[in-house]
Amino acid sequence: MSEDLQRLYGTSECEPESRTLAAGDLRVELQDGNLRTLRFRGHEVLRAIAFLVRDKDWGTCGAAITDLSVQETGENFSVTYKARFTAPSGANLDCAIAISGTAKTITFSARCVSDADFETARAGFVVLHPIVGVAGEPVEVRHGDGDIERSHWPNRIEPWQPFKDIAAITHQVVPGIAATTAFDGDIFEMEDQRNWTDGSYKTYVRPLALPWPYLVAKNEPFSQKVVVDIQAKEGAASAAGASDVITLHLAPTGLRFPDIGVGLRPECLAQELAALETLKTIGARHLICHFDPGAGHGLAALKGYAQIAEKSGLKVTLELAVPCRRPLDEEMAGFAALVREAGLTLDTLFVCPSVDRQSTPPGSSWPECPPLEEIYAAARKAFPGVRLGGGMMSYFTELNRKRVPADPIDYVNHCTNPIVHAADDLSVMQTFEALRHVVSSARAIYGDKAYRIGPSTIAMRQNPYGSTTKDNPAGRRIPMANVDPRHNGQFGAAWTLAYAATVASAGLEVLTLSTLGGPFGLIAGEGEATVPGGLRPLAHVLARLSTLAGELVHAVATSRPDAVLGLASQERLLLVNITSAPQTVALPAQPRRVSLIGEDTADVPAGEQIVVPPYGCIEVVV
Repeated sequence: MSEDLQRLYGTSECEPESRTLAAGDLRVELQDGNLRTLRFRGHEVLRAIAFLVRDKDWGTCGAAITDLSVQETGENFSVTYKARFTAPSGANLDCAIAISGTAKTITFSARCVSDADFETARAGFVVLHPIVGVAGEPVEVRHGDGDIERSHWPNRIEPWQPFKDIAAITHQVVPGIAATTAFDGDIFEMEDQRNWTDGSYKTYVRPLALPWPYLVAKNEPFSQKVVVDIQAKEGAASAAGASDVITLHLAPTGLRFPDIGVGLRPECLAQELAALETLKTIGARHLICHFDPGAGHGLAALKGYAQIAEKSGLKVTLELAVPCRRPLDEEMAGFAALVREAGLTLDTLFVCPSVDRQSTPPGSSWPECPPLEEIYAAARKAFPGVRLGGGMMSYFTELNRKRVPADPIDYVNHCTNPIVHAADDLSVMQTFEALRHVVSSARAIYGDKAYRIGPSTIAMRQNPYGSTTKDNPAGRRIPMANVDPRHNGQFGAAWTLAYAATVASAGLEVLTLSTLGGPFGLIAGEGEATVPGGLRPLAHVLARLSTLAGELVHAVATSRPDAVLGLASQERLLLVNITSAPQTVALPAQPRRVSLIGEDTADVPAGEQIVVPPYGCIEVVV
């Protein structure tokens, strides 16, 4: 069992157990004291109701739960427990939690008090509404003064809060079934979590315009409550059961698959130089070279990149964090001189002001920064004849909030990260629901401008929302971690292929989903299921994706996009199971060959139906 976990997840740690609570037609999962996947007659009503506490850097303070009591009768249920949240300072926030449910209602309340001044970015309830079947649909919002706002859920991703001062939200789950979610105890507002590729709209406590972090004062109690009420018309249908067999529909798009890029980082230079053959093995065409003068990167880093570029023959993009501390022409000329001295030939230059790597939340003042047009003009002058990219080194969130001018640049770029807010397996795989909206929103903003994504990885390269990423020496599933063990296992391969499948129809020119070395890289280290120095499973996926570069894309729609995703060319189909259970897929034609992609790449029996194993990646030659 431990070996299976290590192979799939890169860790032998199990996810927390969950328990299904039921009352009539209502079902909900209890996990770590919070509620997930609230369904009524099989339809998803809410993705989660959670009482969460964040530290001053938006890291999650885990709850130590005691005195847990769960009672069920079939027509109702109740849960009570005590939760202690501990801040990095050692202060404790103690909460008495009560949850009750009937056939059409759920009430979740918390009464809290701290034993010392408790510094936090947020302490209170968070409610997640799903986006599938909800985006663009009508919604009714009751505000704190009783006024009713009738609007629509955002379709294109909203950069700022779509709704503020929320007392209650009423939305249609499906025709004939509606749900009202009411909030009490503080001021709530909503953000469009698709910005971070979360598969949800999030209603949360305490407006972001208020100062943060803030203090929960010692011995000053507070309480909050969320109540969900479901209204169902007579005869409202139950959800159709999931079919045992997943079907596919393929359609030509006229678009072509992107080239695959691989990131380089100065701190990994020795391992990168030792792994040059890996670049040939996976067929990468671009090196994305990170260069941050503020982190001490200088001539030695550029010389290392030049050495790798010369030996690999790949095109080079320099990812430059511009300090903007001197006159721009002078600063850019200095970087150009360093590049020449290093002997590094650039294919493209991607520039981003260093200050723009940090998020500017709603209500905050924008940091001082020269106009982007002037930064781009200085870059053009210093690097004549080099294609210029702009956008964000961080995530679509920051690009959506500070939209770079398109005319002065040749392409736009951003990254994404799936563990900003939650890091459990289900939440990570649900990010592909939102990633579809990310690329469609980017296309709506920038039209047919050349578009790149990455480096995007499960682990977080840089934290735009706090002073640092979270260290993860134990290899756990934690948000904002700079190391994630699942990158090393079959889960990482599945995430990589699912990412490529989701953006296949976006018309990208380059997609980068790994670095060469280090914790975001392709080479296995000690203690992994793959032998040290061998290729991690995601490297085999990237090798398949590289062979598709430039071929025409056939869009793949599956009957269960929450379970199986795919991409296709004229002759090949790649499928990925994003769940922990085997999935049966009906193929559109009798295949000539079916291969399992991963550490143990091998042919599998071919027929009109195939079984894709948990987090399995399959290549079908038709």
